[in-house]
Amino acid sequence: MAISQEVSWQLDGITMEGTVVKPDGEGPVPAVVLVAGSGPTDRDWCSPMLPGSNGSGRLFAEALANAGIASLRYDKRVSGPHAMENVPKLIGKLSMQSHLDELVSAVQVLAGQDFVDPARIAGFGNSEGSLHVLHYATSTQAVPFAAIVLAAPPGRPVQAVLLSQLALQSAQIPGGTELMGKVEEAAARYSAGQPMAPDPALPDSVKMVLASFETPANLPLARELWNESATDALAKVRIPTLVLIGRRDVQIDAKDDGGPLREAAAGMANVTFAFPANANHVFKEDHRTPAEVAASPGNGYNDAGTRLDPESVDTILAWLQGSLAA
Repeated sequence: MAISQEVSWQLDGITMEGTVVKPDGEGPVPAVVLVAGSGPTDRDWCSPMLPGSNGSGRLFAEALANAGIASLRYDKRVSGPHAMENVPKLIGKLSMQSHLDELVSAVQVLAGQDFVDPARIAGFGNSEGSLHVLHYATSTQAVPFAAIVLAAPPGRPVQAVLLSQLALQSAQIPGGTELMGKVEEAAARYSAGQPMAPDPALPDSVKMVLASFETPANLPLARELWNESATDALAKVRIPTLVLIGRRDVQIDAKDDGGPLREAAAGMANVTFAFPANANHVFKEDHRTPAEVAASPGNGYNDAGTRLDPESVDTILAWLQGSLAA
């Protein structure tokens, strides 16, 4: 039986918390650090802004344990039960570097477990989390990754991904096409270094998304993210890398994001691509149309009845077992 253990550690005066899962059997075993996506997404890959608690992070940790692979998943300092008390301490300090610092500290904790082989640790990031994994893999670290899994990495700048997501949502409401013009105008102002100043006619939900890029708590991270894509770092990776984009993903597109990523990795034998047919953005099995997903509360990602996409799980586990073999 796999054993789950809560762990905590300090980073810049703030307590970080996570869950280590030890698989059954003798160690030392390979291990994976799971990195959640954007916003206040917690260690289980659930967000307080979205309904449901059946998060893919926890489900992946269970699947890894069943395959004999240990894991650590952690709450970012702006997520989890202590987010409200931590956010004021981080205003103006959130950046790509601060997220990398969190990942570095998490890897050190995982490597320090007596049942983990520190030479066989992989990073596994979802969405924005894939960018942090890439930054770790392309920098000098005391505990280097042996391999990385990039699940739904943006192959376009985040601003382009955001606009495509909002276009899909706008298409579901009357006059949505006209409203997208106002969204694009706000995005252009932001790209020019000006305030977005979104048109008051935009739906509150859209204005809230745009405003998230200007809140003091998100800066300078939001400015850095706006222009970044995974293509920037992928070409620099020298370790085994698995890139997955689900064909049911309505946020990251197999063609629009997968295409630039394939171009960036052209000729790189260490990079493998997979496009599971029925996987959505968080790699749950999903047979809905993009319109049905866009119309569901929180996209239905963490509903109780959802499960990990079997094709994705099989692909990830087989690849990790080969890449992390002793």
